[in-house]
Amino acid sequence: MSFSIALPLSGYGGWKFLKRTEEAQMQRMQADPVMQRDEAYFREKIGSVTTADQLVSDKRLLRVALGAYGLSGDVNNTYFIKKVLQDGTLDTGDLANRLTDKNYAALSSAFGFGDYSVPATQVSTFADDILARYEQRKFEEAVGDSNGDYRIALYAERELPALAAKTLSGDGKWFSIMGSPPLREFFETAYGLPSSFSAMDVDQQLVVLKEKTDRMFGDSDVGQFTKGETLDKMVRQYLLRAEIAAGASGTGSGSAALQILQAGQSSLANLLSR
Repeated sequence: MSFSIALPLSGYGGWKFLKRTEEAQMQRMQADPVMQRDEAYFREKIGSVTTADQLVSDKRLLRVALGAYGLSGDVNNTYFIKKVLQDGTLDTGDLANRLTDKNYAALSSAFGFGDYSVPATQVSTFADDILARYEQRKFEEAVGDSNGDYRIALYAERELPALAAKTLSGDGKWFSIMGSPPLREFFETAYGLPSSFSAMDVDQQLVVLKEKTDRMFGDSDVGQFTKGETLDKMVRQYLLRAEIAAGASGTGSGSAALQILQAGQSSLANLLSR
């Protein structure tokens, strides 16, 4: 794919530019000839696929399927992916459910080869659903090629509301965050936590994350991140802290971000003083 993201600014200003132009830049990506050919092929062929073996045997289809779930690196691991798909997700012992990366379970559940007598590939809206996910993931990857912090922020914008809406317990949602490298990075950076934080006992990590969140938002529940204003504040916090960290490491200037934080967020001072 020859598409590249236009990012003339860096830091939080660059993020605001990205959000203002996201729809237009997404449309540019969708017009990329390589993406159009891959999507047309997927639409044409996926309805004839009824087994995991058929899917992994077609690299073009598999590339789109894996790309939709952030698993593009596994395109050559066909035996492993076939096992993930064939096992399904209805049993706790199924392979996808035993893997730390829950994208495998999401992939297996979405295609349904191991869960249902008739797989989801036979549903009329299936291609549209997978391709929408594929486009979003490819857009995030393209953003990440220019700015890794923005990619994590986009990931958090997509995944946090979905996680918040799940019927997990409050602590279960936090453990899901801790088990997701991008979301863990998102929260640890936003709260200015040291690199040694991840080495702490996991139950203590849970306590710290809930306390920091309660101090910042008046509520420790992950469910609040379905709200646009709350999520926007968290993304802003993450990006400003990431900019400060980049300045401290010599890879960028964090002074402007530091001034914004100091001037506009007195509650943060209390948060970080604990």
